[in-house]
Amino acid sequence: MRKISRCHPNARLLIQVYTAGCCEHEETAMPFGCTLKDCRHLLECAKELGLSVTGVKFHVPSCCAEPEAFTHAVSDARCVFDMGAELGFAMSILDVGGGFDGIEAQLEKVNRALKPMLDAYFPQSTGVCVIAEPGAYYVSAAFSLAVSIISKKMAAQGVKYRAHDPLSGNDEPEFTYCLNDGVFGSFSYKLLEESVPVPSLIKEISAEEPFFSSSLWGSTNDGLDQVLESCLLPELSVGDWLVFNHTGANSLRATGEPMPPVHYIISAQDWYEIQNYGVTLDTALKNLSLVPCFQKPSLSEGAISTPA
Repeated sequence: MRKISRCHPNARLLIQVYTAGCCEHEETAMPFGCTLKDCRHLLECAKELGLSVTGVKFHVPSCCAEPEAFTHAVSDARCVFDMGAELGFAMSILDVGGGFDGIEAQLEKVNRALKPMLDAYFPQSTGVCVIAEPGAYYVSAAFSLAVSIISKKMAAQGVKYRAHDPLSGNDEPEFTYCLNDGVFGSFSYKLLEESVPVPSLIKEISAEEPFFSSSLWGSTNDGLDQVLESCLLPELSVGDWLVFNHTGANSLRATGEPMPPVHYIISAQDWYEIQNYGVTLDTALKNLSLVPCFQKPSLSEGAISTPA
């Protein structure tokens, strides 16, 4: 706050409220925002330094499945607005953040949870401008990430894997798969409390194929490098490929490591329709592929996303 006062004293500031208890993997994610107690302290500090606090922000990550998170976040934001009014700040902006993963059903769920709270705590009569940051919603569908399995382990459910311990005939196997990409690469958005999409298989499987409890990990052997803690998958082999759709947001690496190759894929029908409309590309695209139609995943999202 004092650094802002020195470098940019005319800044219009937003205070971000911390949203706790949203995600199962919250202990491995990077938290952002202030508690209500800290918000009071920051407002008093801003008042002392002559800074202008014009609003409040919160961010409910896409991994949060509970609509009550928006209830608490909007309620806390209202408390901060009231604190600011007591100290003489005329707040007029509420930023409800992002965390919209590009799936229509999730956006509708957010709207059902958020709209009644905004009507109750920030009606139009208050003059508060409500904004959002739906960047991920617009770009997530632009990319799909394909990863291959480079190793696997098998153990009975609830039993730590040991290579020399054979499974008994009554044990339900549990598989751990190691991928050629992980949280320190293209799945880095998981560290920002964002959810990892449901994977689909490239290869075809029969309807009678059994499903097993499975977990997916990156290749670093780091405890944080867990892509998916639990999901249901058929038994896979080294060299099999999984596809994660809706990975266009925050998945391109910024760590200095080599990026995975990018392939541009479009259905032949869409390509010819674009040409008929006279749309041309400014630059030629490398690795451009035309396919008769988009490949249908061999597994339904509902089947794979069922908690193990």
